[in-house]
Amino acid sequence: MAVEIDTSAYVEEARELLSELEDSLLELEASPEDADLIGRVFRAMHTIKGSGAMFGFDQIAKFTHEVETIFDMARNRVIPVTKGLIDLTLEARDQIRAILEASTGGVPVDEEESVRIIAGLKSLTPEGGGGAAEVKVKRGPAEVKGPVPYRIRIQPHKDLFANGTNPLLLLNELSDLGAPFNVVANLSALPGLDELDPEACFTGWEVFLTTDKGENAIRDVFIFVEDECDLNIRMLTPEDGLTQGEEVKKLGEILVERGAIQRERLENFVGHQAPLGERLVQAGLVPKDQVQAALAEQKIIQEKREQQKKEESAASVRVPSEKLDVLVNLVGELVTVQARLNQTAALLADHNLQLIAEEIERLTGELRDNTMSIRMLPIGSTFNKFKRLVRDLSKELGKQVEMTTEGADTELDKTVIDQLNDPLVHIIRNSIDHGIESPAERVAAGKSAEGRVHLAAEHSGASVLIKVEDDGKGLDVERIRAKGIEKGLIPPDGDVPEKEIFNLIFAPGFSTAAKITNVSGRGVGMDVVRRSIDALRGTIEVDSRKGYGSTITLRLPLTLAIIEGLLVQIGSECFVLPLAAVEECVELSRKEVDAAHGRHMINVRGEIVPYIRIRDRFQVEDAAPEIQQIVIAEVDDRRVGFVVDHVIGQHQTVIKSLGKSFSHSEEFSGATILGDGSVALILDLQKMVRFVEKEETDELSGPRAA
Repeated sequence: MAVEIDTSAYVEEARELLSELEDSLLELEASPEDADLIGRVFRAMHTIKGSGAMFGFDQIAKFTHEVETIFDMARNRVIPVTKGLIDLTLEARDQIRAILEASTGGVPVDEEESVRIIAGLKSLTPEGGGGAAEVKVKRGPAEVKGPVPYRIRIQPHKDLFANGTNPLLLLNELSDLGAPFNVVANLSALPGLDELDPEACFTGWEVFLTTDKGENAIRDVFIFVEDECDLNIRMLTPEDGLTQGEEVKKLGEILVERGAIQRERLENFVGHQAPLGERLVQAGLVPKDQVQAALAEQKIIQEKREQQKKEESAASVRVPSEKLDVLVNLVGELVTVQARLNQTAALLADHNLQLIAEEIERLTGELRDNTMSIRMLPIGSTFNKFKRLVRDLSKELGKQVEMTTEGADTELDKTVIDQLNDPLVHIIRNSIDHGIESPAERVAAGKSAEGRVHLAAEHSGASVLIKVEDDGKGLDVERIRAKGIEKGLIPPDGDVPEKEIFNLIFAPGFSTAAKITNVSGRGVGMDVVRRSIDALRGTIEVDSRKGYGSTITLRLPLTLAIIEGLLVQIGSECFVLPLAAVEECVELSRKEVDAAHGRHMINVRGEIVPYIRIRDRFQVEDAAPEIQQIVIAEVDDRRVGFVVDHVIGQHQTVIKSLGKSFSHSEEFSGATILGDGSVALILDLQKMVRFVEKEETDELSGPRAA
């Protein structure tokens, strides 16, 4: 009966490795001599190839093997790491991704593209006419030419079999690297029959192999089990410096490791040699207490490293995001039930029930915070995706652009990060296409030929600020103003602030480009970027100086699931305002309303603050109380008041979507269920202010238009 293999784990792992491969290649382009980066690239490809063959992805394994073979030459310094090699390897990475997606039901892959990439890579080799001079690889004090003998000691950990590894397959793969090939089993750790565990691995091996593939090729055999065995590889050459005294010592070590003789008897036979510390003390070079302290420190460090290794092996668990979403929804329901319990306990005035309700509230709060923290991811993974975008786009446009990042460890809700990718892509494309000048223009303007796009993220209260900054030519205020007048977005004789003129770029269909290119006009427009940020309950702000560059700042909530809100009442209805935006609450008496003579303004400690009467806006017909409350919040970097009847207090708000039937109600960002089962709408303060300002502008411009 055929056994069906679950390939989902490989697909997920391959996608992560491809992302790591891309990051490593982009770093390698900046540091082509970095051997560690070359090793990272090679290991990523080798793992993709090996796992692909294991899970039946033969096309991926075959193609990756070809790419890996060429890149192995770069690792062994046979060919240099050039821009051409990086370009082709990045294309190979994209092709591997395409093959992976095709194998999981995606678009069929173009086989001719694979042939073209491999042919391009082979052309970089000396045999392919690349003209790269071979660089000798130094191993030890002398150059090594031709096949070299190696001694390979392999001592698997006891749980090797439990992980599904067959050591015979590793030995067979080693034998393919060269000859002669000799294997000696090490049975010194094998216990007696009464203690033998048939599922544990006690046998080690000592392999003698002569090969011209190099040490890296040997290590690649053990790339999947390097954490599950003790591996020692040593080159045996005449230049190793084998003196007559060392020859006896090495023979003794071999005998001890094979279990042929005990170490104590061997030392008695060849003569006692004191440990290094003891010899140093006897020679008077180091005090005895210093040696003892150093030995104690060495032991502590060794124990700490072993502990960290065990912790790292079980530090994380891979969980599908769907299960995490279900957990968050259940926590949200628990928060709602906990609110009902609190309200019931207060109504019944039962002391014991109130104690239980308080304990449930504490536990629910901790569970909520821990669950939400699981959903938080560093935004650096998103930032890294844009390095390739900047590289390819600048190459396509003939520009020199460097991307820098800051605050990559800033954490944000996974849902927000997933929906943030497309808006950021378009903003960065606009920065490179419209903002960054060509090298010649930049030099003529007294700038460096290379432009810069800077991505930064930082926490700001319950929000995250993400800035996309470039040092290009900036926005042309007069050109935007003229286009806005042409489209009827602003009055021709109006004194419109510069900030509002900048915001015109988010109007539907607004563009100052003289012509549409394959970069501009492809994908979403800036109006869709604004709608995407609005859907995340965020704000977007533009700042620019002509000739110096532009900065677009996104302010986004940390999470979209549960927020702290301020519960207010208007008539018989309840509403929720995001607590993160609230600054203070003040009273509004009927006398103050009359003194304003119809203007919605109030003097708060010498500052004039405009306010919006929510009662009038939503046409609440109940009679207003004599003294109302103004909730003053920060909206778009200014203070705005919202008049309500009563402020009830802080409320943990589980956000529920309104559904398609209420999609036209843009002044609400969602709803929540209160403790008594009633529904309270969550106000979108930014949109409410925006709608009120637009209505007032339309009223003022109406008579002039007539």
